[in-house]
Amino acid sequence: MKSKNSILSFCSFFLISIACIGQHSLTFDPLKYVVQTQEFQGKTVKVRSFEKIIYVANPTDTTKQILNIYVPEEYFNGGTINGYTASNAPIFFPNKVGGYMPAQPATFINAQGGGGMGGPPSQAVVMALSKGFVVASAGARGKISPIGKAPAGIVDLKAAVRYLKFNDKIMAGDADKIISNGTSAGGAMSTLLGATGNHPDYEPYLKALGAANATDDIFAVSAYCPIINLENADMAYEWQFNQIHTFKGRGGEGTLNEAATKVSDELKKAFPQYVNGLNLKDNKGAKLVLDESGEGNFKKLVKTYIVASAQKALDSGVDLSKHNFLKIENRKVKSVDFDNYLVYMERMKTPPAFDALDNKSFENNLFGTKTIENQHFTAFSMQHSTATNASMADKQQIKMMNPMNYIGDNTAKTSTHWRVRHGAKDRDTGFAVPVILATTLQNKGFKIDFALPWDKPHSGDYDLEELFDWIKELK
Repeated sequence: MKSKNSILSFCSFFLISIACIGQHSLTFDPLKYVVQTQEFQGKTVKVRSFEKIIYVANPTDTTKQILNIYVPEEYFNGGTINGYTASNAPIFFPNKVGGYMPAQPATFINAQGGGGMGGPPSQAVVMALSKGFVVASAGARGKISPIGKAPAGIVDLKAAVRYLKFNDKIMAGDADKIISNGTSAGGAMSTLLGATGNHPDYEPYLKALGAANATDDIFAVSAYCPIINLENADMAYEWQFNQIHTFKGRGGEGTLNEAATKVSDELKKAFPQYVNGLNLKDNKGAKLVLDESGEGNFKKLVKTYIVASAQKALDSGVDLSKHNFLKIENRKVKSVDFDNYLVYMERMKTPPAFDALDNKSFENNLFGTKTIENQHFTAFSMQHSTATNASMADKQQIKMMNPMNYIGDNTAKTSTHWRVRHGAKDRDTGFAVPVILATTLQNKGFKIDFALPWDKPHSGDYDLEELFDWIKELK
């Protein structure tokens, strides 16, 4: 059906070539669908919905390892939408992972009513379909024992990508143009998909599930506030918020005690060595560094993104006059007082922000095993642990959850195109984390569109028109 002049060729192909592998068939069934419609922006969006497709031969959780695929009805009649056809329509691949918990796939019906990590409801699925994309969204296991600990979630999403590629000839959409999308932990999953394409580290897990015989690299990455680089994120958080001793959010509300302040100081002190060891370069070729006190041109780079964010907001008509941490002259944002800006942001988490000393954080839970519920994943927290019988996660398990370990790896096929957004008022992880991601991608020759949207908290899918315009221009 790669000619895709008529998607009716689905049927003839399917009837003569059903192939079962293991317990569940990995061949797409073009006859198993319902037609659904929804009004969106004054237009009736009509699609064929193929839902709850098990995408591996040997699933361990048939309530999560399922795939929903939505195809605009026009494509079954030789139609076009925004220049796309059944043959060349990109496949938008959003996930609903949050907090590294198990996730169901996104849906078309009620797609406008349930998304967002603290932001407005997501319209991503229906908007993508209205613009001519094919949408495929996979569920995935999460940090629930015994089957969902790391790296289960990313393995599942890779298996779903392989299912799409395995069936590319009999499905609408171009499986060579898959664009992942996710927010928070889902943003981390999106970046992992983009960084780790076809890497052999994941192969034993995919084989055990009976994943389709295909590749799992993707064309492009969209990630909102990705919670990544977990083994270094505690240092990054304290480098940023070290002088802010009051907190409000995870951990409740209050003031850091003497012990917590000492932890913050130690983590901040360790961060420059990590940054300096990355050998990152700015756009003029100068090495990005921090001195022992945490000052340097890396910090200046972070501030330039905040200034650019404020400038874009100012240009769009946002009144920034109340913010005395911004220096504005002749409608140009000249600089930001970073320390006062952080007072405005407020600290959310107590140190360590991710690898909690009591071994009870969301992320400690992620790095458990079938028999151990929670584990540490940084040497610092393991050394200073207050938990009884605490253990350290396996190095390979930690590695496989961090896209930074794979970007540019010769044995991985890293996505060429990246779009990363991290809100300028997002307190869930430090600005350094996405800045390091963006700079690494840029230094290694990948195309990265990165910004810190003004006043946005930890959230995603808030600029979908811009996102789909970006996808439209990708080559």
